[in-house]
Amino acid sequence: MRFNVFKNTVLLFVLVLISCASKTKNNISDSSELLTQTKQDSISIKLDPIVVGANQTEGYLPLLKGKRVGIVANQTSVIFKVNSEKLTVNSYSHLVDSLVSLKVDVKTVFAPEHGFRGTADAGEIVKDGLDVKTGLPIISLYGNNKKPTANQLKDIDVVIFDIQDVGARFYTYISSLHYVMEACAEQNKTLIVLDRPNPNGHYVDGPILEPEHSSFVGMHPIPVVHGLTIGEYAQMINGENWLKNKVQCNLTVITIKNYNRNMAYDLPIKPSPNLPNAQSINLYPSLCFFEGTTISVGRGTDLQFQVYGSPYLPKTDFIFIPQPNEGAKYPKHENKICNGYNLSDVSPLKTLDLSYLLNAYNTTKNKADFFLKNGFFTKLAGTKTLQEQIEAGWSADKIKATWASGLSKFMDKRQPYLLY
Repeated sequence: MRFNVFKNTVLLFVLVLISCASKTKNNISDSSELLTQTKQDSISIKLDPIVVGANQTEGYLPLLKGKRVGIVANQTSVIFKVNSEKLTVNSYSHLVDSLVSLKVDVKTVFAPEHGFRGTADAGEIVKDGLDVKTGLPIISLYGNNKKPTANQLKDIDVVIFDIQDVGARFYTYISSLHYVMEACAEQNKTLIVLDRPNPNGHYVDGPILEPEHSSFVGMHPIPVVHGLTIGEYAQMINGENWLKNKVQCNLTVITIKNYNRNMAYDLPIKPSPNLPNAQSINLYPSLCFFEGTTISVGRGTDLQFQVYGSPYLPKTDFIFIPQPNEGAKYPKHENKICNGYNLSDVSPLKTLDLSYLLNAYNTTKNKADFFLKNGFFTKLAGTKTLQEQIEAGWSADKIKATWASGLSKFMDKRQPYLLY
């Protein structure tokens, strides 16, 4: 009797084990199939490509019909060809060329800093001229006037603004946008902004510009990195009444399709001579402060805005020698050995990095001469406070803590103008 009970118990136990093993095997099999299916599904998912405003001709060509048109443009103002896997000169056509070929009545091209073809030095006066290809007159907005005059707009009904920005307050294309908006408002002209992604749109950081330090490298009370596309920025200029006498521009923004500000966007065309690649564009907001100091950011090398150094820093494992090249006819410390640092392989930044600036100041031989006497550092920072904090030996964390309140208010202020 006991043996039979024991035998039956053992038999039941074995059957349970077999059943559990079978279920476990089936569960593993089911999980494996599910993982395989999930993997296949993830592989098959393909995000729709970003479509810039210029490519959406159906949105703005009707607005140009029967109108006399002016275009604010440079080398980045292009319409990309669909299904072009590798970017070449044949992968896109310039906006001006395209509109002329479509019989749009283009009267004038307006060129910002660096010129219509984007080859002039930073700060170099750009002259008026003629476009060789189309014969159209080119009026410089970085020469005799930064704002289109009434006479320059008298034969124009609609102005198109299509320039790739990089999302930093001191990058002057947004200052040109301000003056174009102001001129259009004053002369009762319509402005169409063809929007493009902001490659530094994934964060907001830096001190807020103080009005007394307004200049062409910073016109509005915004942080160094504002996180807005140029179309959103145009809306904010209008909405915050930043134009002279609070005039309002008749503004239309052709928005970007399939885009959000957290998406990585590697610019297919360099936006200016000294921002040759994604690394330089990412580092630009953090390194541009050096333009107001004795430190070189690699102008006159092939690593512009990816290195920093000077003859006045201690010897390091890296040196560079600035020499004249495109976009830097007279580079800082020309033909001199600069001791410095190569940042071309650092991970992409998601915040302003003050460590480079603090390191350079703390190790320079003559701190009294570190900041240029012309006050350009203050213009770039938008405040005198940053220089004073650095000279007082403040840490990066302590400095950035003083920005928090201003950044919070800015984030609230910009909210109504966000499109993505």
